[in-house]
Amino acid sequence: MTRGRPVSTKDLLPSERSLLEMIQTLGFGQIELLRIRAGEPVLDPMPTTVHALKFGVDRDSSVSASSDFDLKREAADLIEYTRDVDEGEIRTLVVRHGLPFSMEIELAGRAGGGRG
Repeated sequence: MTRGRPVSTKDLLPSERSLLEMIQTLGFGQIELLRIRAGEPVLDPMPTTVHALKFGVDRDSSVSASSDFDLKREAADLIEYTRDVDEGEIRTLVVRHGLPFSMEIELAGRAGGGRG
């Protein structure tokens, strides 16, 4: 597995690509209880997604195709961070405009913050 910071979708594992596609499809909302094992998102079982909807606004329902492209900074930051986690669970991953915005993560065996 390629560790470190990915530059494009070509640098992603299938599970990482699936996670970013889930984030893009969600658009606005949050992903809850996403396990990380050996630096890789665990998508079986699928984490819970909570959609955030605003009424009275236009919704752009288009999602970019799953072709290869350069990653936005927020997506690269998320993948780079998770690759350094041995064992943990993202309790809440907030998604805005189809990009990861912020997260709360529980790291196994850790009393404080830091990477896994």
